[in-house]
Amino acid sequence: MASFKGSSSEAMRSMSLQKRRQIEQEELMIKKKKMEEETNKISTIDNKFKAHYDAVEQLLRTDTIGLVTLEDMKKKREMIILQREQQLARERKVLLMEEMERKEKKERQKNQIQKLSFAEELDDGEEEEDEDKIKQKESSDESCQLAEAKCTFKKRFGKNPTVDTSFLPDREREEEENALRERLRQEWVEKQEQLKNEEIEIDYSYWDGSGHRRSIRLKKGNTIQQFLHKCLEQLRAENQFAELKVTSVDQLMYVKEDIILPHHYTFYDLIVAKARGKSGPLFLFNCREDVRLQNDATIEKEESHAGKVILRSWYERNKHIFPASRWEVYDPEKKWDRPYTIRDTGLKYY
Repeated sequence: MASFKGSSSEAMRSMSLQKRRQIEQEELMIKKKKMEEETNKISTIDNKFKAHYDAVEQLLRTDTIGLVTLEDMKKKREMIILQREQQLARERKVLLMEEMERKEKKERQKNQIQKLSFAEELDDGEEEEDEDKIKQKESSDESCQLAEAKCTFKKRFGKNPTVDTSFLPDREREEEENALRERLRQEWVEKQEQLKNEEIEIDYSYWDGSGHRRSIRLKKGNTIQQFLHKCLEQLRAENQFAELKVTSVDQLMYVKEDIILPHHYTFYDLIVAKARGKSGPLFLFNCREDVRLQNDATIEKEESHAGKVILRSWYERNKHIFPASRWEVYDPEKKWDRPYTIRDTGLKYY
């Protein structure tokens, strides 16, 4: 090692500087270790939070189907986070209970070993008595431990029965409500299917400038197109109308109460909506007259006119004259309030 050449004061000064540098380096290393430990703690916390966040996002993706509004998405996220926190709390509680059981089991084993070692020094007769006492004591210890566990379990905080907690999230109540909604929905669907399968008799008139009255039976769930197809088959079988031999269903129209009904509507739709036309209701299909001795303006007439089955070509030729000039395409948003009109002059009846 090279010796320092100079005065003694300078040598002392250099030694003090070296010691100060060494102390500063040690302090720097200690600070560095502390910073590394803190960063490791933060990383572990971040990993835990990330795992929790990933689990919540995965549940949110699996539970969300289709387009959802932002408000519903926020509510669902809050519900999933709450369920996730409850699940983690339950898991922690189970782990604590298992750890307590392991400790108690170890203590019981130690006590048994001590009792058995002491029992070996006794006589044969005393050994049997001691074994009975040990069993009784173990059973009493186990019962005491169970009672303590029950007491500790009962001591946890719960909902106050005197306070209204209906606004708080309740998993069991929500499951019951969802089950009730699903049951009511299935009952409603079954009831609607029964209504659609019911048969009705429909009076119609093939219109070519004059009326030819007929009637046919079909289900309420049938569409206007299916109805026109059956009417076409019935009229063709009579061999009275030559123009219908080369006619398809798309070339036919169904007009009821001065309203042109599109092919895709069903009779069930008209009945449920209580649809109305210009000259009468669209949900009554049997032709009948409402005969009264006195007219009452507060009571709706139950008179229903037979719907007209016509060729589209006939309508195009005659749509500028009565009665085709009154016909309009059915619009469910448009309301035809009473009184009904039956003539182009605007004559009204009740």
